[in-house]
Amino acid sequence: MKIAITSTGQDLNSTVDARFGRCQYFIIYDTQTKDFQAIANEALSSGSGAGVQAAQTIKNNGVQVVLTGNVGPNAMTTLSAAKIGVAVGVMGTVKEAIEKYSTGEYKLADQANVSAHFGFKEE
Repeated sequence: MKIAITSTGQDLNSTVDARFGRCQYFIIYDTQTKDFQAIANEALSSGSGAGVQAAQTIKNNGVQVVLTGNVGPNAMTTLSAAKIGVAVGVMGTVKEAIEKYSTGEYKLADQANVSAHFGFKEE
C-alpha cells in the first residue's frame, strides 16, 4: 500500500507539514517495499484550488492513504471521491507518522478539520 505524508522536506526525518494543499512535499511511502520518494507539491503556490490540485497529485501517484496535519473541505471531498483515506492531526517526523499509522494510532477522518483556504498566506 502507498501512503503519502505531507512534509517540510524530502526525507523520512523531515517534519510533517501541517498543511495538505500547501505542503512543501509529499513523501510517498510503500508499506510493502519500505521504499519512498519525495514529490514537490506543485500546488503550493497556486492562487486557489491548491487542495484539489494536491489531491489530484496524490491520486495520480496511486496513494491509498494520506497522513497530514490538516485538510480542508475541497481537498477532503476530492480525496474521498477517489477513495483515498485521510488521517489528520499527524505531527512529528515523517518516520514517526508512518510508525504511528502502522500501529493504528492514527484513524481515518470522515470530514475536513479546517476551513477552506487554511494555510494560504498572501504576500
